[in-house]
Amino acid sequence: MERPELSIAVQRAPDEVTIQLAGEIDVLTVTELSTVVNELIGDDQLIRIVLDMGGVTFCDSQGLGTLVVLSRKAQHAQMVLALANVGDFLMRVLDITGLRSALMINAS
Repeated sequence: MERPELSIAVQRAPDEVTIQLAGEIDVLTVTELSTVVNELIGDDQLIRIVLDMGGVTFCDSQGLGTLVVLSRKAQHAQMVLALANVGDFLMRVLDITGLRSALMINAS
């Protein structure tokens, strides 16, 4: 069985960072995502982190939980963590689990 891959590309602007994600967000890849986002949450210059979910092909319960935890950490640091380009499959999962209201989702 192949190990799931998650590609993470960071694009910085003066007060905002966009993180383009491609692949699977699951138990095997959430640590990498958490590390990148947690480092950015510590940056006092930033006010907004956008996770571009356009290339995400899968997200398991560990991935969903990580998104919620990262969102809360950002809020505590007086930052915004927003999801962009959320696909239909992930939007359905967020609706079914009731997590849609726990995350900021940019309209596409």
